[in-house]
Amino acid sequence: MNDDGATDLSDIELLLKSRENTLTLLDGDGDFRSEECVGFLEEADVVVTNPPFSLFREFIDLLLQKNKKFLILGNMTAITHKKIFPYIRDNKLWTGYKRFGGGMDMIMPKNIFDSDKVKKYYINERNEIIVNIMGVIWYTNIDIPKRHEDTILYKHFSEKEFPKYDNYDAINVNKVAEIPCDYFGIIGVPITFLSIHNPDQFDLVGCSYSYGRPSEWPENTKMTPTVNGKNIFKRLFIKRRNNENRTS
Repeated sequence: MNDDGATDLSDIELLLKSRENTLTLLDGDGDFRSEECVGFLEEADVVVTNPPFSLFREFIDLLLQKNKKFLILGNMTAITHKKIFPYIRDNKLWTGYKRFGGGMDMIMPKNIFDSDKVKKYYINERNEIIVNIMGVIWYTNIDIPKRHEDTILYKHFSEKEFPKYDNYDAINVNKVAEIPCDYFGIIGVPITFLSIHNPDQFDLVGCSYSYGRPSEWPENTKMTPTVNGKNIFKRLFIKRRNNENRTS
């Protein structure tokens, strides 16, 4: 836009100020499921937005139904939902560049801001209220180089350090960085594993608390993996691929 040979925020600023950029008021209430909004969706090349988290799964269904590329914000807990995990397992949906933990800074509308309820916030240079929202991550179906980077595995398997679950034939790994390099069975890992998941290195076998559970678990039962009788928080179950080429 400004002939400097690069694409950056200054180009976006010029685009927003240009006459080619127009604001069109909707006739309806803006519900993404309305015929009007679906019509705009069908015209889009890429969808980038912060959808209502309470309708996140319905929004994902619509985007995939319309075969759209997207980059959207969502709650980390959606990963193990029975309608979302199958998309992740089948490589139709994955997490973006933002690593898990730390939350995201978001602009809080002043008309709903309550300083008595929100203790941690700051005012930026544009006089906007910025609040850090925990558990928010990017979801996308746009391929990125990070998805094809192998995780270097260095730990060696031991039964003491990586015990098997009481109710499932898999070992438990509490830290993603400690996935053993010499174990090729099914491994239970925290859901933060998705931040480093390479589908060329690991298969997603299933997850606890959802429809995507391993086939050995009853379909209509929410089973919690246990070790020595103690419940283990939500887990993804993974298995190494191409074992002969990926032993560290």
